[in-house]
Amino acid sequence: MTIPMTPPIRWGMIGAGSVTEVKSGPGLQKARNSALVAVMRRDGALAQEYAARHGIARGYDDADALIHDPEVNAIYIATPPHVHMDYTRRAAAAGKPVYVEKPMALDHAECAAMIAACQQAGVPLFVAYYRRALARFLKIKELVDSGAVGEVRAVTVTLHQPPQVGDLDRDHLPWRVNPAIAGGGHFVDLASHMLDFLDFVLGPVRAVAGFAANQAGLYPAEDLVSGAWTFESGVQGSGLWCFTSQGKIDRTEIIGSAGTLTYSTFDAAPVRLETAEGAATFEIGYPEHVQQPLIQMVVDDLIGAGTCPSTGISAARTTWVMDRMLAGYRAAQSKSRLYLKYGKQDRDYDQ
Repeated sequence: MTIPMTPPIRWGMIGAGSVTEVKSGPGLQKARNSALVAVMRRDGALAQEYAARHGIARGYDDADALIHDPEVNAIYIATPPHVHMDYTRRAAAAGKPVYVEKPMALDHAECAAMIAACQQAGVPLFVAYYRRALARFLKIKELVDSGAVGEVRAVTVTLHQPPQVGDLDRDHLPWRVNPAIAGGGHFVDLASHMLDFLDFVLGPVRAVAGFAANQAGLYPAEDLVSGAWTFESGVQGSGLWCFTSQGKIDRTEIIGSAGTLTYSTFDAAPVRLETAEGAATFEIGYPEHVQQPLIQMVVDDLIGAGTCPSTGISAARTTWVMDRMLAGYRAAQSKSRLYLKYGKQDRDYDQ
């Protein structure tokens, strides 16, 4: 049992990229019983500049200095996924709770290591799947839980997007399409939100399979993924994610015995409920700082005033589902790399 902390929670933030400017950083400052007191970037001048712009007391260029700052009693890791495990372990070893960006890590094995480190240190681990706290998505969960669609039978997920501008610049590709940094491509970045929310609404997945490909060859990561899965409840799911399409589609359908619930994950299009009685729509937008409601839940959890629904354990399940969908593709890519490295020797040997 974690002993509640004394408010306020004084955050130290590792990483200060674009996600922190509006989505999360101000939320750490504006949440009740919360303060952002230190920030770290590898470039110390940029850390100081960020701190000055946001009214943060201290800027660091060394993560350990921030982690061990006596004024900091909780750590927010806002870096790309490839260093999430390392920073989580360091923060846990210092006895400080961790709130880490999504995707949680490069793969499920790293997620498990992060969970183990925090459990051994006796500190909580939370992950920034903030849709679990947004009013728009809580309404969807309320409709499902209340039986508005009857017994849930299946769910379908569709996300189609044209290539992003950065995807076309081969010499300066964004880190989100570099598997060594991101764990995959846009699928890992965006589908993680969609799949984690379904875990929240429909429960854990017990079995999953998938196929992936790099069709357009714009970057090293997969650009097309299809998958099918079964929840522990028996509800079945299927999905198709394409990131080199001509147009855009963002649609999830929860299909029940008495109706269908349709919503988009990344824009504010109305949530639509269709039953035998007709159709109803719910227009619910997003707050200015989209992570603030979840940050509030994290803070309340830390001080013993509530419970946060997005933990390392729940987030690791989402990474496991994505790992399973990408398993065959990753294995083929690994085999291809080995062939390119050793293929000539192998052919000579066979001859």
